[in-house]
Amino acid sequence: MVPSQGTDGGSIPLSRSFFMYQVYILQSLKDGKTYVGFCKNIENRIKEHNFGKVKTTKNRRPLKIIYAEKNNTIKEAKDREKYWKSGGGRRKLKYFFQNGFPPIQKL
Repeated sequence: MVPSQGTDGGSIPLSRSFFMYQVYILQSLKDGKTYVGFCKNIENRIKEHNFGKVKTTKNRRPLKIIYAEKNNTIKEAKDREKYWKSGGGRRKLKYFFQNGFPPIQKL
């Protein structure tokens, strides 16, 4: 593992600082439906969605981000994506729509 320089002057593993994965939920402003995905660079990924470069959301543009969370590993991100696409995740998403979303984590 290659370390990177932390803000406290100590070294921290790159896997914790640089290779962070984000799970995100987008909502179509066209039809109101949601899309769940994960990526390493959320800013670029949202641009790809809104520029029509992602087949599954191409005809549902424009899209806005309504939720995002950080994950340390790709496995964690895939597990969280799977959760949000499951019945329990959809129920929680419905709850958020009714009661308000938590603030989006600074990514």
